[in-house]
Amino acid sequence: MDTTEIATFLEDRSEAIRSRDLDRLLSFYAPDIVYFDVVPPLYYAGIEAMRGRFADWFARWAGPIGQDVRDLHVEAGGDVAAAHMLIRTSGTLAAGPEVGYWVRATDVLRRAAGGWAIAHEHVSLPVEFPAGTAAMDLKPTR
Repeated sequence: MDTTEIATFLEDRSEAIRSRDLDRLLSFYAPDIVYFDVVPPLYYAGIEAMRGRFADWFARWAGPIGQDVRDLHVEAGGDVAAAHMLIRTSGTLAAGPEVGYWVRATDVLRRAAGGWAIAHEHVSLPVEFPAGTAAMDLKPTR
């Protein structure tokens, strides 16, 4: 399989985030999505849970949301694909400060009659021990 199809799909998903288009963003996810985020709870299950999560997240930004994907690696075969990447999110929060941070993300996708959909997503931040704080200032080394 040509993995550029998955890369294009993920770039289109990032564009939905940049444009803050909630309905378009949700169209990239399977109805039974299981989503592990960097914030509580331990996971979100189902598209309606994701609607609430993403609506809340969009509301935390004052303006445009920057999103850039780096170090994308895709493995695909048949109707299943997996991808891992680094994602930089940036912009001005509604509370005032300008922020920019990198997260690690892994997506599991499946293809059905309607095309590709993200069935599972895991987003994480490294944690500094022993303090237990998120390492928000890390940058890719390559």
